[in-house]
Amino acid sequence: MGALPAGAEGDLYTCPMHPEVVQPGPGNCPICGMALEPKFIKAEEGPNPELTDMTRRFWGSLVFSGPLLVLAMGGMAGLPTERLGAALPWLQLLLAAPVVLWAGAPLFVRGWDSLRTGNLNMFTLIALGTGVAFAYSLVATLAPGVFPHSLAGHGDGPDLYFEAAGIIITLVLLGQVLELRARSQTGAAIRALLALAPATARRVSSSGAEGDVPLGHVHPGDLLRVRPGEKVPVDGVVLEGQSAVDESMITGEPMPAEKSAGARVTGATVNGSGGFLMRAERVGADTLLARIVAMVGEAQRSRAPIQRLADVVASYFVPAVMAVAVAAFGAWWAWGPEPALAYALVSAVAVLIIACPCALGLATPMSILVATGRGARAGVLAKNAEALEILEKVNVLVIDKTGTLTEGKPKLVAVVAAAGFAEAEVLALAAGVERGSEHPLASAILSAARERTVTARPARDFRAVSGRGVSAVVGGKSVTLGNAGLLEGIDLGALQAEAERRRADGETVVFVAVDGKAAGLLAVADPIKPSAAKALADLRRDGVRVIMVTGDNARTAAWVARTLGLDEVRADVLPDQKAAIVRELQARGHRVAMAGDGINDAPALAQADVGIAMGSGTDVAMESAGITLVKGDLAGIVRARTLSRATMRNIRQNLLFAFAYNALGVPIAAGVLYPAFGLLLSPILAGAAMSLSSVSVIANALRLRGQRL
Repeated sequence: MGALPAGAEGDLYTCPMHPEVVQPGPGNCPICGMALEPKFIKAEEGPNPELTDMTRRFWGSLVFSGPLLVLAMGGMAGLPTERLGAALPWLQLLLAAPVVLWAGAPLFVRGWDSLRTGNLNMFTLIALGTGVAFAYSLVATLAPGVFPHSLAGHGDGPDLYFEAAGIIITLVLLGQVLELRARSQTGAAIRALLALAPATARRVSSSGAEGDVPLGHVHPGDLLRVRPGEKVPVDGVVLEGQSAVDESMITGEPMPAEKSAGARVTGATVNGSGGFLMRAERVGADTLLARIVAMVGEAQRSRAPIQRLADVVASYFVPAVMAVAVAAFGAWWAWGPEPALAYALVSAVAVLIIACPCALGLATPMSILVATGRGARAGVLAKNAEALEILEKVNVLVIDKTGTLTEGKPKLVAVVAAAGFAEAEVLALAAGVERGSEHPLASAILSAARERTVTARPARDFRAVSGRGVSAVVGGKSVTLGNAGLLEGIDLGALQAEAERRRADGETVVFVAVDGKAAGLLAVADPIKPSAAKALADLRRDGVRVIMVTGDNARTAAWVARTLGLDEVRADVLPDQKAAIVRELQARGHRVAMAGDGINDAPALAQADVGIAMGSGTDVAMESAGITLVKGDLAGIVRARTLSRATMRNIRQNLLFAFAYNALGVPIAAGVLYPAFGLLLSPILAGAAMSLSSVSVIANALRLRGQRL
């Protein structure tokens, strides 16, 4: 998927399983039968007509199939359904007809399309099985005498399969609703990105007059005024003025970037307390934000979805079942006892009924349902089955630094006092000055003062020098906080060497001067998460190659890598370069997971085979990812990988159960035991086999609730 381009005519729809299928307007995929979805995402999300329709059909089918199941199976549970006598088949027919003929209509359309085009899939089997079960039961209700007496069930006529058709259709509709809901969320990341851009820009005319214009009316070369607190409208260059701009959506770094004349600014980044005049250079689809939107959309659209194992097996199983049904019909008609045609018809129908994928329909969704619940209790939210399916195969983890390996917000880590000053005094003076600042460094200093019970002294005459620091009068003393440039002319002495050492460790240093004399320095850093080292060590022991990719500078990145024992680091990386790194690794045959928390990580999260977002990060990151770690705890990646392995093992076991019962039941239904034992499709055996397969699948899936993570 991508953002809707300007001037696009009409709405194009594509298949998430087969991206090569594109057509105007909604419909079903001619290959797999899935509902098509919009190729381009609009900023305003409208209702999903397919989801609305399937939801209505599901609830309608549930209303009828519930009582239908009670009527059909109530006798086994001790309910006195036999008192209904001859009315029982007719009541079942009245309840099953709306489910099959109305609620299940889209499933039969897809099944017919699969037969017509030769693309046999699960819908083929569902349509054949439920259709034959309903048609057989209908004939048995209207004209029970056409069947041999040997096929009589517990009553006077043949057993009915109305409840099998109704329940299967209801379960399939439930799966469709859950799938459509999950798929409708895939465009949320793009809509969130589109919402980042401001709606208007303040344009300055050649005469100096200013006025707000829609963002779409801005052209390259226009002069734009960016006021304090506003978003930068488009990409461009600063002509005059100074400010600090929050560029975390691009770099992921929490520290604002200082901007002055000649500096480049990016659309949708947030201006700080200063104002500036800029010249627009890239607008519309050429801005960095628009390119990020395009990359996320391209990654979501081009990523080849994993073909479900059930569909792969069904592509062989469906024609095999059809061939067995035809062979059984021919054999009974040619060599069976009289009435040969009736026996032939019953055998062929029985094969299709017993092959109907009741347990098969439960195999994957039951495991995913239980697994996602187990993961949620452990702080691992899986958006879809695909993420759980692929994670066990991942052999490379590309991981962001800020907010993922680190806490993502500055923290005061050291106060170094010069001779003649105390640490508490330096912190109190600095906190007094920073009470008038909105800079992230100010928040870190004030938080540290509160934690250390240091009282920030009252200040007056506050002044901010953009890009350099701040100053104020505190307790009658002139206090200055800033970089070495702001303290020019003041002898920093041993503080200069201390500052260099701390910068080498990835810390940001702020000097403090009092009445023109160096008083000390404050060191601020983004602390590494406590869980990071062990989580990365566990992943490496599990054979996962870990690569840190960050928009931060090489020196800070190198310090984090050294601390965590990482050998592969790529720093100063822009959002499009992160996605390119993921593509490069995929091109080499690797299964790649990407872990990040920021807007700048969204393209790479969408491009990766599995995107892993921190729950403490941005909504855009979480919408672009397949898995979210609620607490941002990196140990969650290890837990998610364990859950992935357990889930896929459980699904394979379920599919084995489902197909094993079908594989056993189909030959019996065809009559292979009749020559030797005179056994011809016992309804009790067929019902028991279908029930036992479903019970086995459900019981096996429920084991995931106790999975240790």
